[in-house]
Amino acid sequence: MSNHSENYSRREFAKLSAMALTAIPFMSFVNPLLQKSFMAEDNDLNVHLFSKHLQFLNYNDMSAATVEMGFDGLDLTVRPKGHVLPENVIDDLPKAVEAMKKHGLAPKMMSTNVWDAHNNLQKTVLETASKLGFTNYRTDWLKYPEDTPITESQALYGKQARDLEILNESLGLIGGYQNNSGMNVGAPVWDLLPILEETKGKFMGSQYDIRHAVIEGGESWELGLRRIKPYINSIVLKDVKWGVVDGKWQPVNVPLGEGMVDFNRYFSLLKKYKINVPVSLHVEYDLGGAEKGSNKITIPKKEVFKRIKKDLVFLKEAWKNAE
Repeated sequence: MSNHSENYSRREFAKLSAMALTAIPFMSFVNPLLQKSFMAEDNDLNVHLFSKHLQFLNYNDMSAATVEMGFDGLDLTVRPKGHVLPENVIDDLPKAVEAMKKHGLAPKMMSTNVWDAHNNLQKTVLETASKLGFTNYRTDWLKYPEDTPITESQALYGKQARDLEILNESLGLIGGYQNNSGMNVGAPVWDLLPILEETKGKFMGSQYDIRHAVIEGGESWELGLRRIKPYINSIVLKDVKWGVVDGKWQPVNVPLGEGMVDFNRYFSLLKKYKINVPVSLHVEYDLGGAEKGSNKITIPKKEVFKRIKKDLVFLKEAWKNAE
């Protein structure tokens, strides 16, 4: 069978799978058909592409390119400057999902600016996503106010996380807070625990980002992974190294396999811990502006797709080879 035929068959299978999913009433995140493992039966890795990197494309072209590159889904940006703006979510999210399903992509992951369970607009985002079949979303990020003790802020954020978990449970959604390096809540990973421990860890937890964990954890990132693993409900994949930029040392994003992330070790641990959760690929090195979510890019689209696909191929091979 030719490569073209193989790709065609794969796309057709994906379309049939998406159609089957839409025929099943959405009940809750525990539905095994909706909570598909990130590890396929053939030991392959199911990967969603962060739609931020296709911000220069409309819903249809974004979905077509995602399938053509070989991804299993999209991590759709539903946030300010995203593919779907929160204030337009009722009208635009169904349009995005329709385009995705047309190309065989079932709605599953999205990245949002949701954190306040009592905010009407944020509730509308979650309610709309739930009705359309999404199961996992990333929350907004948090900061520690300078004039408040960190422990007090953690207590407040823990209560807010609990409130959000209650809302998530009512909608059958799973929220994940992404650890993001720098002066952000959760950057050291360990400081997320007092917050997440206020929840049951079922509908609210961690979107674990290995890139940021390695930057902040150095050689101890494995300890952070062990500690946070009961709360991990999705993961982000990307690579990084330290470099001198404009005379200052700082993290430099690089193609997968060219940085400090030990993917063989990381994937081995994921397999050992049986962490079967949705996966999102972020591509944050030079993509002519696409790495930053630009609406206009400075390099050909084909080159953007080529670089992204190279990362995807690396991931799938690294996953298969990890023991």
